Amino acid sequence: MTHDIFELGDIQLQSGRCIRQAKLAYKTYGTLNAAKDNAIIYPTSFAATHEDAAWLIGPGRALDPERYFIVVPDMFGNGLSSSPSNTPMPGGGGRFPPVTIHDNVQQQQRLLIEKFGIETLRLAIGWSLGGAQAFEWAAAFPDRVERLFTFQSAARTSRHFHLFFDSVRAAIELDDDFRDGFYATQPLRGLRVAARIYAAWGFSQGFFRERLDETALGYASLEDFLVDFWEGWFLKRDVNNLLSHIWTGQHADISANDRYKGDLDKALASIRADTIIMPSSSDLYFPPEDAADEARKIPGAEFRLLHSSWGHVAGEGMNEADTDTIETAIRDLLAR
Repeated sequence: MTHDIFELGDIQLQSGRCIRQAKLAYKTYGTLNAAKDNAIIYPTSFAATHEDAAWLIGPGRALDPERYFIVVPDMFGNGLSSSPSNTPMPGGGGRFPPVTIHDNVQQQQRLLIEKFGIETLRLAIGWSLGGAQAFEWAAAFPDRVERLFTFQSAARTSRHFHLFFDSVRAAIELDDDFRDGFYATQPLRGLRVAARIYAAWGFSQGFFRERLDETALGYASLEDFLVDFWEGWFLKRDVNNLLSHIWTGQHADISANDRYKGDLDKALASIRADTIIMPSSSDLYFPPEDAADEARKIPGAEFRLLHSSWGHVAGEGMNEADTDTIETAIRDLLAR
């Protein structure tokens, strides 16, 4: 896995805690032009790294490195940037501080300015928790973000999604091996339960009704899908890293800062970027109704519904029809 590290020094977080000698991992694609006006920021999503975002980047793709300079910063807590798993004690492991979306974006903007001298972004884009960061970019720096595209995401985590994440967290923490985050070995039973919870939510009822796990993904049975796909996804991740991202996801809110003081309508109204918001019609995490409400509060924003049976995972590049719709919207936005 090739990536670069931006040394941040000691950074103060919204929680009042500090990450000492913090590191921001990132990957770039393409070349920054002389005018420095072809930059795109594409933050990573829940438990993901820049490699998980790469499916949308490539020659001839919507995010074409032959035209744009694409920066993919890794979220704190994902195991590459400063995280519970790579921060030394006493600040690592179960003592890693809570990190907000605002904290992430403040350090990302340092990367763009201090490393590359980028003042203006052609586009801020993100899926899921990456989309929350793209929303934050557009609200925190309304004069610097020209376009905004979020898909299957939200500017503020709903009470419903907060509750879902509670169930995943509880599954992990109730494993006797968890030991309040100071485990000797990964709490595998908790991770397997968390995988089963996620399995029923990441895709949609229609996905399972149509047996797309078998017909589209090629699994022999539902159990084969649960073990190979979902348990496989969870078991290769560090538990404290997952819990760090669960906390960040539960508290995602672009208005939770000194500028907007919890007024989400004000934060959304401040966005000046040319915006497309694209929910999935069957997303159980970020329903279209919530996305439509956010779009109405962003001046001039366009709401485009992605009709899909793939639920939230429609935004992960796993099926061609959804990917084509997503990329068409991105191209349309970049062309105007």
